[in-house]
Amino acid sequence: MTTTSTPPDLTAIKARQQQTWSSGNFAVVASRIVLASELLADTAQLRAGSRVLDVACGNGNATLAAARSGATAIGVDYVPALLEDGRARAVSEGLDVAFQLGDAEALPFDDDSFDAVLSVFGAMFAPDHRRTAEEIVRVVRPGGTVGLASWTPDGFIGQMFRVITSYLPAPAGVQSPLLWGTEVHLRKLFGVRAHDIHSVERTCTFRYPSAAAFVSFFRRWYGPTLQAFESLDEDGRAALGADLAALASAHDVHRDNGSVAIPARYLETVLTLA
Repeated sequence: MTTTSTPPDLTAIKARQQQTWSSGNFAVVASRIVLASELLADTAQLRAGSRVLDVACGNGNATLAAARSGATAIGVDYVPALLEDGRARAVSEGLDVAFQLGDAEALPFDDDSFDAVLSVFGAMFAPDHRRTAEEIVRVVRPGGTVGLASWTPDGFIGQMFRVITSYLPAPAGVQSPLLWGTEVHLRKLFGVRAHDIHSVERTCTFRYPSAAAFVSFFRRWYGPTLQAFESLDEDGRAALGADLAALASAHDVHRDNGSVAIPARYLETVLTLA
C-alpha cells in the first residue's frame, strides 16, 4: 500500500499569515528591536549611493537604517498599515525612502536591481523558504550583499514560538521559520550562490516591569501571540499566559521577581553573492 501526502496550500497559509501580521500592531513591537537593524546595516557595510531592498520590512527598521547610511532604500511588505507607518517615520526623519506592497516570495523587481538586500526577522516567516531565498538572490546583482537577522531555534523567541504552537499548531507541512536562525539552513538555501557567508549570534534584550507585563505586551501587540490567545477559551488563555510568564521568568537575568530583562538570541548573517 502506498500513501501520498497532500502538499500544504501555501497560498492559504500566506493569507492567514498576512491576517496574523495585520492584527495587533507590529510597529509597537518593532520599536523594541530597532538595534538589530542598525547593527545589520553596519555589518553589511552599506555604501552611500547604493540601492538597498528591505524584504518583509514591517514598518521599516532596516529600510530606515539603510537610508541613514546614504543608500537609496526600498522596503517591501504585504501589510499595508505597516508600510504607511514606515512612510510616516521616513517623513519625520527627512529620509527619501520608498515603501512598496509586495510578497517576499514574488518580489516586484527586476533581476540584479539592488546592491544589497536586508531582512530583519521578516523573510524567515515566508512559508516557502527556497522560493524566498531564490527571490532575494535574483534581485541582487552579482557581487552584492545579503544581510539577514533571524531568531534562533533555541533562543527565547524560538522557545516562545514553541509554547505558542503547543496551543495553536503551526500549519502542517511548512518548515519552521526558526530554521533561518541556523547557518546550516542558510547554507542550504544560499550556498550555491554565496561566495562568502559569515554569521554571528547576537542578543536583543526585552525589558518589562514584570513577566506579566511581558505577556500583556505581546498579547496586545504581537500578531502571532494575539491570534493564539484569541483561538483559545478562557481556561486555555489562562494556561498560555501562565506558560509565557514562566518562560519569561526562566530567562530573566535579574531573577528577583521584579522587572525582567530577557535576552533573545538571533543569528546575524551577511552573505556576498558570487
